[in-house]
Amino acid sequence: MRNKCSVLLLILGLTVSGAVLAREDGLVTLKSKYSVKQTLDKLSDVLTEKGVTIMARISHTDGAKKAKLSLRPTVLLIFGNPVLGSPLMQSNQTVGIDLPMKALAWQDKKGQVWLTYNDPAYFARRHGVGDRDAVILKMSNALKKFAAVATGTQ
Repeated sequence: MRNKCSVLLLILGLTVSGAVLAREDGLVTLKSKYSVKQTLDKLSDVLTEKGVTIMARISHTDGAKKAKLSLRPTVLLIFGNPVLGSPLMQSNQTVGIDLPMKALAWQDKKGQVWLTYNDPAYFARRHGVGDRDAVILKMSNALKKFAAVATGTQ
């Protein structure tokens, strides 16, 4: 299963246009053509259009301000679809620590905006889910498409 997931991660990293960083820690990062807010607005819109529930939008920047600290724009979107997530938890309930899904839009020191999300193949491997390849592939492909729309790299 580990080899399948590694191959899937590599394929995902090679098939998305634009700057994509797929790392061994399960994070997929795409360069965005938009601001942090616009990137997450676009992601939220496409997710909602596809029937995915948006659960929260958390501004780490606002949290830092409340603590009298500065932080470049950094906002987390939490979203999920129980039709896809629940079967993974049926295989191993500890997957629930990685669900619902999250995407982080953030701005680096040079002003470039990035979108980072957890690759479902990674957390499936992390939790030893080996019986849900079709669900994992569906989630990975959907996230790849949604992230491309959100970052303007489609």
